[in-house]
Amino acid sequence: MNEINILVLYDTNTGNTGKMAELVAEGASSFHSVNVRLLHVSDAIPEDLRWCDGIAMGSPTNYGTVSWRMKKWWDDLPKELWNTINGKLGCAFSSSGAWGGGNELTCLTLLTVLMNYGFSVFGVTEYVADRFTLHYGAISAGEPLSKEVQDACRQLGRELVKRL
Repeated sequence: MNEINILVLYDTNTGNTGKMAELVAEGASSFHSVNVRLLHVSDAIPEDLRWCDGIAMGSPTNYGTVSWRMKKWWDDLPKELWNTINGKLGCAFSSSGAWGGGNELTCLTLLTVLMNYGFSVFGVTEYVADRFTLHYGAISAGEPLSKEVQDACRQLGRELVKRL
């Protein structure tokens, strides 16, 4: 396997999405020859997008959509980056305060942002537990404490690497 560079870019309000990001990074890191950058959106720079082959992007769910920090980061990217990162692969994850809090809407918004920058995006049809899948991305209600949520996050990171 050639070396693969994975960016796990996330925002977090309470730390829950940050914990999910660590689990996604753990899943991606389970392969040899994979370099993972785990970055809070406030620490990321546009060059991180050029560096990566694939991105897992995570945001807390705020009123059924992405956090303002994540949206602002993408809105503020320099115009010179446009059309230079086409063809990379991306996926999404999100935490919310409760089930039904809009996690999948947030994942879809994250995927839409990636598509606008030319990323190919994917969902995972494989179930990680009975009635527990990550079609739009990995999701959690609150802290990712359950085995199912942790497995979903790790599986998302593994799938990102396997599809590259």
